[in-house]
Amino acid sequence: MSPSEALRIAIVGPAHPYKGGVTAHTTELAHALEAAGHDVQLVSWSNMFPKNFYPSEEGVPGGTPDVPLFPRTIRSMSWRRPDTWVRTGRRLQDVDAIIVVHVMPIMIPGSLTLLQAAGVGRTSSTGLGPRSIVIAHNVLPHEVHPGAEAMTRSFLRRVDAVVVHSDGEARRAHEHDARRVVVADLPPHLPGGPPAERPEHHGPARLLALGTVRHYKGIDLLLRAMMRVPGVTLTIAGEMWSDTGPLIRRLAADRRLRGRVEVHGGYVPAERLPELLARHDVLALAYRSATASQNVLLAQQHGLAVLASDVGTFGDQVRDGVDGLLVPAEDEDALVAALTTLADPDRVTELLSGVRPPDLTTPWQRYVAAIESVAGSEPQAVVGGDGDEPVVESALRAIATRLRTSTRAAIAQRPPRVLLTGDELPDRVRPTDVLGLDADAEDARALARSVGLPRTLDPIAAWAALGALAAVLRLRDDHRQTATVIDESGVRSPFGRWARAIGFHPIELELSGGRSSVSVLDLGTASVDVITRLHPHDCDLAEVDDALHQASWALRTGGVLSLTLAAGPAGAPGCVTPADLRGVVARADGLGLRLVGDLDGDLTAKLRRAADAAHDETAAFAVVRLTFRRR
Repeated sequence: MSPSEALRIAIVGPAHPYKGGVTAHTTELAHALEAAGHDVQLVSWSNMFPKNFYPSEEGVPGGTPDVPLFPRTIRSMSWRRPDTWVRTGRRLQDVDAIIVVHVMPIMIPGSLTLLQAAGVGRTSSTGLGPRSIVIAHNVLPHEVHPGAEAMTRSFLRRVDAVVVHSDGEARRAHEHDARRVVVADLPPHLPGGPPAERPEHHGPARLLALGTVRHYKGIDLLLRAMMRVPGVTLTIAGEMWSDTGPLIRRLAADRRLRGRVEVHGGYVPAERLPELLARHDVLALAYRSATASQNVLLAQQHGLAVLASDVGTFGDQVRDGVDGLLVPAEDEDALVAALTTLADPDRVTELLSGVRPPDLTTPWQRYVAAIESVAGSEPQAVVGGDGDEPVVESALRAIATRLRTSTRAAIAQRPPRVLLTGDELPDRVRPTDVLGLDADAEDARALARSVGLPRTLDPIAAWAALGALAAVLRLRDDHRQTATVIDESGVRSPFGRWARAIGFHPIELELSGGRSSVSVLDLGTASVDVITRLHPHDCDLAEVDDALHQASWALRTGGVLSLTLAAGPAGAPGCVTPADLRGVVARADGLGLRLVGDLDGDLTAKLRRAADAAHDETAAFAVVRLTFRRR
């Protein structure tokens, strides 16, 4: 693609550590658009929605991503913080297009607020605002809540285009007043890597029901049909939602299914998928309803036949009688007939021989082309403004009012809640220090509370943040709190909250892929006063080197970089050795960053005492906070 055709695109949607197909699709889309020559950033959430809207763990257990991370990812939005919606939107005013991944209606107020702050459909500082595109995996959720339709209609009529993945969803989008609807087949974003070797098996079909167990997926229907067909077996692997779990376990325990059903509740990590799929013959998708799904492609990639209801896109993906079987939705007799077929070993072998691996490349080329066709067109939508309809209809008008009120209050300039200077912090709070005793961490947390800073539960994070705050107050505070502060520490660090409490306005980011804020935000040379990177439990030398290099040109003269590292023996994961610290200081000095304090004397002694007291010889024994000042 030529430079003149390249677009600046922001994708707003879930990213790792959130799990699921939507997260995988969003991340792969960012990669695909970047590979096509576009300038892409992925904007995600630190807190995506209230717990009662997602009744299981949101994050991937163990932290291993299902698909490769996208380097230019920031996690700057929280459903609890309307001010983050506004701030994030303002940072996106100069992009050509904003793609919002629509997940649940509860997120629509945040999406609309972001689009309005970005200048969508209005005149911004660079001219006409960005194009607005919604990717709707489901126009409406499978379990529709009161007010969802009104909120969705209000959302879709305010954006330039809506991308859906089936004709049925296109009709639904039109019914909800979408201005322009584009149908694009859902491209593959398959977790788990290459297929594992399949052991020889000749017998009745071994069925697998994979993924979150919810009512619309019809696993209860499948179990009832299995009670009428001997021979076939079923493994249920996935998280149980709401009251679905007890029902499924009760049906699976029926004496007619004894020894034929295994229930493995809980999320299945990507690395376990190949082995799990290799132990089965048929992927069971007895859905009551569906839109577009990756499951058929996943099965075909790993050599499984498919038993599916003829809903959504399943009918286009499964060749009935060739590589799988299609049945009408919610038809138990039809399911019984299909299971009877699958009880015949020869018929199972025949279906497996008809399976072909899916095309993983062409669908993405078509999908990117569809996105480009709407991202490069003239924007038309208007979000907000005089005479515009409220964000939600009458049933949700009160909610919308509260959101608008809280947003205005959050972004208003307010005086500091805590009057604090560097002189008021005791000398034992040092910008450069070593934490080797739990008592010192608890002392830091107690000290923070005693001077009026907001409460935090993590004493180690409190120790890390308090030293960084001391550095800011002592080195960059002009008593007007005008310093430009970038906090890369993530939402779990108290630093950002504490900086706001004393009157600063930090830009808080949760970064992935080893990237630094100065590259993600495209900051200019010598434009920042303070950068903090406080991840006390894990930070390797490569990340430190990246932070040093970026800070060397992004910080103003006298600017401060404060970061933490876990110290431990050689080879300990996520740790640096005491000898490594000398190398870090030397490299920083070569880049024009002078250590505030030193690593001699007391600090060296602290490291030695922490190492001597450690019970685990293979793990971290101390946390080191290093603060540098730009010459």
